[in-house]
Parts: sequence; structure tokens; C-alpha cells
Amino acid sequence: MAKLILITGGARSGKSSFALTLAESISAKRLFVATCPNLDQEMSARVERHRDERRGRGWATVERPTELAALFTDDVAGFAVVLIDCLTLWVNNLLFTASDGGESIDDFRIGELCEEWLRQAEKYDGTVICVTNEVGLGIVPDNPLARRYRDLIGTCNQIIGRKAEEVVLVSCGIPLYLKRSVESNNTRQEERL
Repeated sequence: MAKLILITGGARSGKSSFALTLAESISAKRLFVATCPNLDQEMSARVERHRDERRGRGWATVERPTELAALFTDDVAGFAVVLIDCLTLWVNNLLFTASDGGESIDDFRIGELCEEWLRQAEKYDGTVICVTNEVGLGIVPDNPLARRYRDLIGTCNQIIGRKAEEVVLVSCGIPLYLKRSVESNNTRQEERL
């Protein structure tokens, strides 16, 4: 069964760098799962900066904008750690794809999609690290779509956070452990800070 770690924080908080370093401390057999769609010049530059950060550090990379459940049936063999960066863009991609198809995604549906890939991840014998943005601490968006997006990310984060053995909030480049598992008498126990 996979060990699940959720790393959250604001934009440019240092969460992705922390996640890379953490994954590299676990194993040399690492898979980076990119969810970012390459939509315009600015996003292309962001993608390239992230690639530069991983370059020469022994990462294999796969792009999975929406199909995280399939990731755990197709791509993870031979890797000891899988880093998904990021769930925020995964939710964005799901929302965009659904809207493009004339469908809608609500809290119930995002819950189903999270549970779907989590069930597949449970079959994986390694560590899964997920990066996500904490979007609920800022200004309430001024339009219904942006509010729904914020709410869906919040729902996703809660579902993953409940299942995760560790939850880390990164602020100003400093990791703050909100939840971590500790080994005690050969059994895992949850410790909340």
C-alpha cells in the first residue's frame, strides 16, 4: 500500500522545491507527474523553469493533465516514489474538460474522481507525494466560476488530506507539519501538530 504525503501552501511558497527534495531523499527511482497544460507563452516559461529545476537530478517525467487513476495502472512500475505536481492544476483541467464537453463538476464529482485515483494508488507499493495550493486563505473570488474552482480545490485537498499519512504546509519556504505518521512499536500512529 502506498504512503501518501500531501504538500500544500500558497503560490510561490516553496512547496514544489520542498516536494522535490523530499522525494529525492526517499529514492533514486522517481517519477514526476506533470499536470500543467501548456496553454500560452507564460505557462510555457513556468513549465520550463520546473523542468530546469529537475534537470540532472534523476527524474523521469510523465504528463497526466487529467488521468491520475490511469497513472497508477500504466506508469508507476519500477518507481519507488511518485510526485504529482500539482492537484490544483488537475482540478483546473477537469473543470475545463468538463465545461468543454457541456458537463459540470461539483463537490460530489470531484470527490468521486479523487477517490478513484486514490483507490488505484493504494495498490502501488511506494510513496506518493502530492503538491497542491492552499487557495482558501485569500480573497473570495468575484465570479461564480472562480468560486466554484476554489471550492473544488478545497474539497480535493480535504479528501487527500484525510487519506494522507503526512500533510505539510509550506510557507516562506519553511515546511510546517500539520499531520505526520510516527512509528511506534511497529505500528503507525497519526500525530497532529
